[in-house]
Amino acid sequence: MATPSMHLNLFIMGCGHHRAAWRHPDSAAERMGDIGYYEALARTAERGKFDAVFFADGHAAGNVAGGPLWYLEPLTALAAMARATERIGLISTVSSTFYTPFHAARMLASLDHISAGRMGWNLVTSMFDAEARNHNYTAMPPHAERYARAEEFANTVLALWDSWADDALRFDRNGMFADPDRVRPINHHGEHFLVDGPLNVPRPPQGRPVLFQAGASDQGRDLAARHAEAIYAVAYDLESAQDYYRDIQARVAAAGRPPVPIMPGLVTYVGATEEEAKARQRELDELLPTQDSLNQLSQFIGQDCSDWELDAPVPELPPLEDFTGPKGRYATILRIIECERPTLRQLLGRLAAGGGHCTMVGTPESIADEMQRWVEQGGADGFNLMPPSLPSSIEDFAEQVVPVLQKRGLFRHDYAERTLRGHLGLERPGA
Repeated sequence: MATPSMHLNLFIMGCGHHRAAWRHPDSAAERMGDIGYYEALARTAERGKFDAVFFADGHAAGNVAGGPLWYLEPLTALAAMARATERIGLISTVSSTFYTPFHAARMLASLDHISAGRMGWNLVTSMFDAEARNHNYTAMPPHAERYARAEEFANTVLALWDSWADDALRFDRNGMFADPDRVRPINHHGEHFLVDGPLNVPRPPQGRPVLFQAGASDQGRDLAARHAEAIYAVAYDLESAQDYYRDIQARVAAAGRPPVPIMPGLVTYVGATEEEAKARQRELDELLPTQDSLNQLSQFIGQDCSDWELDAPVPELPPLEDFTGPKGRYATILRIIECERPTLRQLLGRLAAGGGHCTMVGTPESIADEMQRWVEQGGADGFNLMPPSLPSSIEDFAEQVVPVLQKRGLFRHDYAERTLRGHLGLERPGA
């Protein structure tokens, strides 16, 4: 059976996705405000022939003592990164709760022009009250309301990008820069937005920047099925990845659309031997502030674990049906304990790097084996790489794992296309 080419994204987050990565003596903590740091990460991913780099986004400062999360505003950073790279895609999260469609459509279209067709946007509804209170809300709107707004937001943004026909620009120096008959208002008067249009940026090079989504709830999955052209996912193991994959693709088919690429998050620790890879994982785990990590775990499991022994196995926890708190993360914790039998210290480290996302620890060959298994057995079309430490973990992956994938015919040796749509095998929509 021929294995389709994988898709790979680099998910850039602070000094890495491990919460203690910034505390390492070799971390880039002092460079979080240096655009050169992000440009270098993008160039590393481009050398590895990744489809794209990706920024999440948050609208509250959070625990500033605990390490860097948000520093540069991502759309601004991507404008600079577009000029420092040539082929790699550039994706940013945009919140439908905090932006307006015209503002988002204008910025994303501009970035698609700046990057010559490499822009993507990850549509989210956001979730934290601390963010809402920075945007004129007293608390986050109810879940159903957020998703209704997101649906209308997506439709309005797409209509704005389509408000300029592909052939609208004429550049006729006798008197017509653009044909007014090929630039149309959208006259959207909906429940959440009133937008006349047209957009004041001509049609983006890709027609529309690529729309990503990460639906988890039923409403989120339905939104992704109707609109997403590629999907980020959370899956602890292959079984849960397969369940999500089947469900999403069935919803996509029911919406009358072709299958879309699905990319679960993936944390990797790469070493010349499995022992070396585990040592790298342990090195970061031991930098965790123990009390803060125990407090967080206590919240996740609904009981005090501050006096548990760090290097002993995790005590038995109540079954999922008896847990009264948020069940999603608790179910993941139970799954990790069942499958990995970690010590308490190992569990804290596991949750500190990627949470419920898949973690692979081993040699380049063993990690490539497992990635191949996920793709061949219907759990993924590729992965959203979440390096535990930056820049070292992405350098390890690009220099050691990617060549193994290439040798096996699982990943491209060079870019065949120049746009993000081209990298993902997506057609350009016309207008």
